Amino acid sequence: MDYSDVLAAASRIDGLVLRTPVLEVSPGVFFKLELLQHSGSFKVRGAFNRMLSAGELPPSGVIAASGGNHGLAVAYAARALGVRAEIFVPEVTSPVKVVGLEALGAHITQTGAIYSEAAEAAAKRAAETGALVVHAYDQAEVVAGQGTTGLEIVEQTGGVDTVVVAVGGGGFAAGITLGTSTPTPAPGSTSAAGSAPAPGSASGGGSGPRIIAVEPERIPTLHEALRAGHPVPVEVSGVAADALGATKIGAIAFEILSSPRVESVLVTDEAIVEARRTLWARHRVATEPAGATAYAALLAGAYTPAPGERVAVVLCGSNTDPSTLTTP
Repeated sequence: MDYSDVLAAASRIDGLVLRTPVLEVSPGVFFKLELLQHSGSFKVRGAFNRMLSAGELPPSGVIAASGGNHGLAVAYAARALGVRAEIFVPEVTSPVKVVGLEALGAHITQTGAIYSEAAEAAAKRAAETGALVVHAYDQAEVVAGQGTTGLEIVEQTGGVDTVVVAVGGGGFAAGITLGTSTPTPAPGSTSAAGSAPAPGSASGGGSGPRIIAVEPERIPTLHEALRAGHPVPVEVSGVAADALGATKIGAIAFEILSSPRVESVLVTDEAIVEARRTLWARHRVATEPAGATAYAALLAGAYTPAPGERVAVVLCGSNTDPSTLTTP
């Protein structure tokens, strides 16, 4: 995968997703408000790109396993395209997200204690029905779709030194790494700036801003994979488990996020809760815990920008119960 895949995705999903706003909250510090996206998170970008890349969709429609946000995105995209959506979610899924899935007309099966168990059930069901599987993070079309967020960050900020983003299965962070890459023209190319590079020219993230990949200490999928040199399973628990609860980093994400551009940092559940409260108290931004995880890295000092550094913090999800914004 490379930058050209993200450009193709941007063209494919144009008009179907929102160009979410960027807010400069202090000099050189920007919030990318992806929590305002259709279905309440960035996930709809990858869902649309996966479905539109598949050609004619099967009569049985699409199927996905999700902690909630991906399911909402797939259900939203399926409804927009007029196809059936079947969504498998684990028992830890927030009731707010289950209600949202019902409102979007999805056929819901709640099974398994964690995401990976729901994913196993969804895969078995897809084999029976022939429905198109829309993976939460480990499909090239999904990663490319999420990467369109990176294109917008570069365009809307005029360029940043660093992007801070939460990691679960890694598809969003991987996509943003590609989408913020500086494409390298093929030798002798006279193509205009912004056009697609030669295949592979930005593979694995290329050059571009630093990516700070933030995970809860209790779900360190990328952190442990980088330490081991390959994806490894981790235990899943904590306040952001419903959205960041992948037991293992995706293979595509691991390859891209192994780039020297990427730095993995961990934050505590307490830091995530505090970041969520602070976003509401200072900015009246209502995120779910996963949506506040990137900001927690700055607030808790897990990542400290240098003087003059331009930083984009991606606030990625808003599917939450508002009554919990000021409580643990």
